[in-house]
Amino acid sequence: MSDDQSIVNLIKEQLASGAASIPVFHAVALRLQQVLARPNFSLEEVNRLISADTGLVSQVLRVANSSYYSGLSKVGTIQEAIVRLGSREVASIAMLATQQDQYRSDDPRFKSIMQVLWKHAYCCAAGSKWLALKSGYEALAQEAFLAGLLHDIGKLFLLKVMEEVCKAKRLQAGTTPAILSEVLSSMHVEQGHLIMQQWHMPEIYCEVVAGHEAEPWDHGNALLAMVRLADQTCKRLGIGMQSDPNLLLFASAEAQVLGLKEIGLAELEIVVEDALKQPMPG
Repeated sequence: MSDDQSIVNLIKEQLASGAASIPVFHAVALRLQQVLARPNFSLEEVNRLISADTGLVSQVLRVANSSYYSGLSKVGTIQEAIVRLGSREVASIAMLATQQDQYRSDDPRFKSIMQVLWKHAYCCAAGSKWLALKSGYEALAQEAFLAGLLHDIGKLFLLKVMEEVCKAKRLQAGTTPAILSEVLSSMHVEQGHLIMQQWHMPEIYCEVVAGHEAEPWDHGNALLAMVRLADQTCKRLGIGMQSDPNLLLFASAEAQVLGLKEIGLAELEIVVEDALKQPMPG
């Protein structure tokens, strides 16, 4: 049996045993997304959820006042942030502020991979949001940011499962980064979609997680097109676990769906590179 097959079997055993307790979302940030999926949510409910967690309050205010939101006057309370930025923006900030904490490990085998994954997730989020604004889908800007941030959640989940397997001393210390990368590539879409459904995340995000690498894919889903194009841009620039500098973005179906020409795609690359260079909120 090959090493990657052995790891896959161990992961499946761990999942089947029900022993995996995998924190890939902050509880309040997750709850906020579930609340916002309802048509009758209230601003007070959003305020109450965040304000009950003092640690989250400080994280949200720090991000809301960071350079990413430069040009806005400072906000001092969650209620003020909601009034000024809107509940969906604040919920998106809460997810951003807390997600980076999930991409951490005490095991050096996984720590470096998680750091690469986080940079990819953040840059894909920034690129997806820019695409929404650039291609006439301003109303989807926050959804695009969050969809980009979460599209590879299956990879984080699988790394955390493998951490648990390692702690149980069932995974060999000699496992190579190449084998880990192959396992993540082959399993992350299915497991990511499953996790999103199990945690009752809004269907628009579930569809992106399920379809961000699918062929064929739904050309009528503009949000999916944004995330796929931002993902491909990261791949072209070498931001993430995969790199293909020869990838031709202007020839992609995603660029055609969004009406992006070569100049716009060059701007997208600059946006993504700038996101990588700037201090990441969180």
